[in-house]
Amino acid sequence: MPAPYTGGCQCGAVRYVLTAEPIRTVACHCKECQRQSGSAFGMSMIVPQDSLTVTGPTKSYVRIADSGNRNEGVFCPECGGRIYQIPLHFKDVLVLKPGTLDDTSWVRPGYFVWMSSCQGWVPIPPGVVALDGQT
Repeated sequence: MPAPYTGGCQCGAVRYVLTAEPIRTVACHCKECQRQSGSAFGMSMIVPQDSLTVTGPTKSYVRIADSGNRNEGVFCPECGGRIYQIPLHFKDVLVLKPGTLDDTSWVRPGYFVWMSSCQGWVPIPPGVVALDGQT
């Protein structure tokens, strides 16, 4: 399915258009992604920063990762749905949360990262690169 892609938060107050193909899609099994997603892992889609246009109100939260890098999460102030993250240690990219896409049928991770904290019941799909740490 080629770009553009559309998506938004759970309540619909925040909407977006993504005009470029993702650079990489990752399922992260670190404890922070588990906590943020409320699940066994968090999905992250790395996209060019200038390809995402967001409408509607957003708030952000900055946390310091174990690496010492700052990571800013952007979310809907109404429903709390995380839309994307700004990895402040990388330039020109955003980390879109692909579960917020209107159509997720085409989304497949190419990487599983932080397998060192993966829940034991999560299978690794065929063809997915699994790494103990970060890519």
